[in-house]
Amino acid sequence: MYIALAGAGGRMGRELIRAVSEHKNTILAGAQARQGSAAIGRDAGEFAGIGAVGVIITAAAGQAFAKAQAIVDFTAPEASLICADYAAQHGLIHIIGTTGFSPEQEKHIRRCAEKTVIVKSGNMSLGVNLLAALVQKAAKALSTDFDIEILEMHHRDKRDAPSGTALLLAQAAAKGRATDLQKHSIHSRNGFTGARPAGAIGFAALRGGTIVGEHSVIFAGPGEHLTLSHTAERRDIFAAGAIAAALWAKNKPHGLYSMRDVLELAE
Repeated sequence: MYIALAGAGGRMGRELIRAVSEHKNTILAGAQARQGSAAIGRDAGEFAGIGAVGVIITAAAGQAFAKAQAIVDFTAPEASLICADYAAQHGLIHIIGTTGFSPEQEKHIRRCAEKTVIVKSGNMSLGVNLLAALVQKAAKALSTDFDIEILEMHHRDKRDAPSGTALLLAQAAAKGRATDLQKHSIHSRNGFTGARPAGAIGFAALRGGTIVGEHSVIFAGPGEHLTLSHTAERRDIFAAGAIAAALWAKNKPHGLYSMRDVLELAE
């Protein structure tokens, strides 16, 4: 499969260049980075430290995506919408690892998925998506006497909070509880807050250092608590998941899918 990358100039971009170039079933067809990136004009392979691959990183999406069958996109919400429009117009598979979308941006992506295949996930790793399935089962099995709290920590440069993975886990918990996450989530506590509302799903976001990603879902009940957690030690796990999603998406009907679909974990 010919894969083009959006966001090739970042840390995940380097991982994706290496992963796509070295995978036996994928070929790097193009690489795009934001205007002003130091990666612009460089050979993608040299930028990623694997030697020249003959693909020059460009700011022009049309140039980067022209020969691709799929776009793998770890960028920012506004850039992801541009990729989604391009993919919809040209019938390309679109793999979205970007997080931090607004409700309106989510709607835009769903509209694009009516015209092409989009796989979107707050986290592309196998472990996190297995964790989400376990969280859903635990939330369903445990009564509302067990309070749900989600704790996440990432590197100092992460721009959105809570993380896309934390939201993915919260959505799994809410689905298990058959509750509305938007109506029952707590994103901050400060001052005299009063007692914790029954049935709420709480978030805590920590930032610092170079931590790739740590997530814990705590079910705190009377006299006991259960913690389900995942630690990402390297970014290449996300790149491997994105490639698996692109290969899986080939010949699938138009629509919006998740990594749980790719891994056959969806109910």
